[in-house]
This record gives sequence, structure tokens and C-alpha cells, in this order.
Amino acid sequence: MAKEPEKKTDEGGGTKNKLIIIIAAIVVLLIGAGIGTFFFMNSGGDKPLTPEQEQALLERRAKEIGPMVNLESFIVNILDEGEVRYLKAAITLEADSAEVAAELNQRMPQIKDAILMLIGNKTFADLSDLQGRLQLRAELLNRINSLLLNGKVKRIYFTDFVVQ
Repeated sequence: MAKEPEKKTDEGGGTKNKLIIIIAAIVVLLIGAGIGTFFFMNSGGDKPLTPEQEQALLERRAKEIGPMVNLESFIVNILDEGEVRYLKAAITLEADSAEVAAELNQRMPQIKDAILMLIGNKTFADLSDLQGRLQLRAELLNRINSLLLNGKVKRIYFTDFVVQ
């Protein structure tokens, strides 16, 4: 009788395949858990700021100096009964970003017009004391910021201010 070829049965082969599948599944689960943990820790997990922390953050940001845009010196007639009066001033605008500084330079004719129109309606009495100058600064800030689309002017500095 002829010998039949022996059939190789690898009883351990099925076990090896199962072991590889189990290891691959564990690796996929660990990677998924790591990614999930990363997103969980980085999204929405920030604690809300206390009022003291928020105030400190605002003060720190307020102390940071933004880009400056200078307006050349200008002269404006102001209202007064009996005498011809004028204001000679130079202004520097502090923007909150470089993008806003660029927009200020683009809109310079509009900004100068707004300044001249606002100051031209002021009287000598309005501009001769500190309170009037502070009010003018606030009005200019509001008027200029209303023209801007991308941000705002943080502060206005009078670098020259003569009322005569």
C-alpha cells in the first residue's frame, strides 16, 4: 500500500491568528483611548475665570501697547462769540492690532474728516479745561471706532494741543 501524504495540521496556527487579531484590537483601542483623552482634555475643559482673574487679565491687556498711527498736526477753527479761535493739535491713535493700524491708514481721509467735523463744532470753553479735553478724547474714540470694520482704536493720545 502506498503511503498517503501526511496532512499538516497546524493546531497552533489558528491560535496564532487569534492572538494577532487580539493584539491588533488592543492596539486600536489604546490609540482610540489616547485620541479621545487628548480631545477631552483640550476641549471645553477650561475653568471659568474668577472676577479677580478676569480683572487682572484685562489690566494686563490694557498695559500692552498696540501699533501706533500718527495723524499729522492740523488746525481747526472753533466756535466762539466775538473772536476767531482755533485749535492746533496732533493726535496719535493706538490700534489693538496691526490689521487695524493698516485699516486706519486706509481710512485716513474719513478719520480726518470725522475729527475736523467734531472739533469744528466745539467752543473755546469746551476745549479750554481738562474735562472738555477728556470728553473730546472719548467722542473722538467713539467716532473713529464707528468707522472701523476689523477692530478698534484702544486709546487716543494728544501729542500737541493748543487752543488760541
